[in-house]
Amino acid sequence: MSKGRSFEYLRLTSLGVVGALVKVDDPDVIHFLLQTEIIPLCLRIMERGTDLSQTVATFIIQKILMDDEGLKYLCHTAERFFAVSTVLNNMVESQLQKPSTRLLKHIIKCYFRLSENPRAQMALNQNLPTIVIEMLKQNPKLTQNLDDSSKKLLQSLIDTLTHGQESRDSIDQSRGSTASTNNSMID
Repeated sequence: MSKGRSFEYLRLTSLGVVGALVKVDDPDVIHFLLQTEIIPLCLRIMERGTDLSQTVATFIIQKILMDDEGLKYLCHTAERFFAVSTVLNNMVESQLQKPSTRLLKHIIKCYFRLSENPRAQMALNQNLPTIVIEMLKQNPKLTQNLDDSSKKLLQSLIDTLTHGQESRDSIDQSRGSTASTNNSMID
């Protein structure tokens, strides 16, 4: 067995333990995990891991986001938000070449939950995620194998973000200026 494969098995086993912890939806588990380095580790695995380890790491981030304290923590600073958002966006871009329905479902849930935070929604409105842009271009490659509930959630995300975009554009037009592309969140 190669050294790389051994590390991947260890990585998957460790992620599996953390995944089992977050699966129970216990706020105490999320609170504990927020005190650890699990978020940067998951983000790194989401960027560089195998399909399966990326999926489990994304599931862990999704479950952290589903908790109110976890969402608040990840959106508290622009740096945290942009770390998560950038990794998710890079993952979607890689999904354009090699789609994984299972992974894409978790990415959609992460983006949707981020959009429920007002500051994160504003930042996503200003810098639309690749998944929203591709769907607005009517690129079916990403969604052709998604189940109906994932498609509905993605459509809700698109409606939420493009509504914000349209509102901002109309305000900017009434001021006689162009839409702002400022990437910073208001702290």
